[in-house]
Amino acid sequence: MAAENSKQFWKRSAKLPGSIQPVYGAQHPPLDPRLTKNFIRERSKVNSVPLKNKKASSFHEFARNTSDAWDIGDDEEEDFSSPPFQTLNSKVALATAAQVLENHSKLRVKPERSQSTTSDVPASYKVIKSSSDAQLSRNSSDTRLRDPLHKQQSLPLRPVIPLVARISDQNASGAPPMTVREKTRLEKFRQLLSSHNTDLDELRKCSWPGVPREVRPVTWRLLSGYLPANTERRKLTLQRKREEYFGFIEQYYDSRNEEHHQDTYRQIHIDIPRTNPLIPLFQQPLVQEIFERILFIWAIRHPASGYVQGINDLVTPFFVVFLSEYVEEDVENFDVTNLSQDMLRSIEADSFWCMSKLLDGIQDNYTFAQPGIQKKVKALEELVSRIDEQVHSHFRRYEVEYLQFAFRWMNNLLMRELPLRCTIRLWDTYQSEPEGFSHFHLYVCAAFLIKWRKEILDEEDFQGLLMLLQNLPTIHWGNEEIGLLLAEAYRLKYMFADAPNHYRR
Repeated sequence: MAAENSKQFWKRSAKLPGSIQPVYGAQHPPLDPRLTKNFIRERSKVNSVPLKNKKASSFHEFARNTSDAWDIGDDEEEDFSSPPFQTLNSKVALATAAQVLENHSKLRVKPERSQSTTSDVPASYKVIKSSSDAQLSRNSSDTRLRDPLHKQQSLPLRPVIPLVARISDQNASGAPPMTVREKTRLEKFRQLLSSHNTDLDELRKCSWPGVPREVRPVTWRLLSGYLPANTERRKLTLQRKREEYFGFIEQYYDSRNEEHHQDTYRQIHIDIPRTNPLIPLFQQPLVQEIFERILFIWAIRHPASGYVQGINDLVTPFFVVFLSEYVEEDVENFDVTNLSQDMLRSIEADSFWCMSKLLDGIQDNYTFAQPGIQKKVKALEELVSRIDEQVHSHFRRYEVEYLQFAFRWMNNLLMRELPLRCTIRLWDTYQSEPEGFSHFHLYVCAAFLIKWRKEILDEEDFQGLLMLLQNLPTIHWGNEEIGLLLAEAYRLKYMFADAPNHYRR
């Protein structure tokens, strides 16, 4: 029975791994229709599945019909002698393969030519960058460098970090020199931060469009309320709070093995390796130990909520920002064992306290039944219904509930939807806004949703909509896209936050 189901599944699912389809593109010549008419005729028979059966119209149908293709049966039992596979013309396959090999052999010449030109340049004129810097700086011209061989030869020293895992912003090492405007902004920040009593209102105003990388650590400490505005008190405050945190470690951390704390610690221990798995920094054992201590101590000190999945993501922006205070190079590949013990202790304690300040404002998101998230998702639904009735009606037509995609947006503050570099820029503004992580975040989510209205309206079934909303294409986003998103969110807030009659139906 399992073997029969397996055969029917693979015959029905033409787009699954292992199915044979004609491939067209610049590397592959078009197939001759005279040679492949039998193949195409058979394919059309296989694909002639009624539309009603292919689309899931509700969440329950989607969940019931979706399963892992590899679990249906043993692939070895599949009969590949069926007619669709027999009609594939061998001449077409051989001709296509020969053309692909010829194209690749021609492309091999290009990287060698580029290497020879760089070798002719005098050594004094060469600029050495890390692989991650080179990856980011080539982002805009990536369409010209499609050959993977070129990338592998030009980046021999360190592993290539996927763009989604790039942390650095436009002020990072290896980026173009700062403009006059950026230098002026940086000088303004330094004047504010060095004054006897920092004007926090003015600092918030300057931070709203983004904080320069050089002053972001101290700015975040001030805006989060962790550091006092008075410069004379800052050193003593930092010393006291860091000692207090490590006092908690000595007092509570050994209790992680006790019976009533075992479940909490086990869940933290499971979640931490999943935190930003593409970034090598967070896969280092020492970093994971730091995160375990931070999250466990926070959970012990906040028994009303305890640890909830998703809180582990909220540590990472603080950790990266405070690490950048001691590291000039990009932090994605940085080995934290090169830092002194005092530096690591300072980063850990500051990350704990700033995360605690953030969570104090949104703790109802993580208490029993997570009422804060339920309210925010409902508010998002009402807001979208006023902003874009067409998108709202589209969701209702295909039975998409806002909770099915927006729960994660609220629980993780959009961290799963955006690259970490974008989250850091977003949090510059959140910390500048009153109730930024709770109230303003709602309008950012609304603006983020409407940003994809065309793609949403193009999807015409439940499964397509949910797959889109859970995998939005933000991999190439940077500060410019976040700036536009925040501007739209501010416009929505200005229109609806102080007008409750317009907010509700």
